Amino acid sequence: MIGNPLLGSWKLVSFHVKSADGRITYPWGREVAGYITYTDQGRVLVAIMRDNRPKQSSEDIWGGTAEEKAAAYETYISYAGAYEIQGDKVVHHVEVSLFPNWVGTELVRFLELEGERLFLNTAPVLVSGIMQTGHLVWERVSTT
Repeated sequence: MIGNPLLGSWKLVSFHVKSADGRITYPWGREVAGYITYTDQGRVLVAIMRDNRPKQSSEDIWGGTAEEKAAAYETYISYAGAYEIQGDKVVHHVEVSLFPNWVGTELVRFLELEGERLFLNTAPVLVSGIMQTGHLVWERVSTT
């Protein structure tokens, strides 16, 4: 992918969702953390979470209470797969995901680049029972 402006790693700066009536909400609060990486082999890797999540009561990765596990699931998303740029959008072909319903789907992201900032806006997606669009701002951290 010669001349691909998405190549490299990007750190999440902000994430909010917007409903059809224009209402903006922050599902994980205003403090979020995450990375998205686009490789020159056509792979994308995404990990996003609410910042400062509480630690679980157990150091065992499979441990913790059911409530702690549910809270961890509700404040984190990760997926990976192939991607392709199509004009002003990038399509993520999901192969693995924390959210099983995304596996085998295409996630469309409308993209805009401004200097070292990448703006990715989702197509309408169901968030907390309401169809909304997601708006993510990323800042470049590397080009490799």
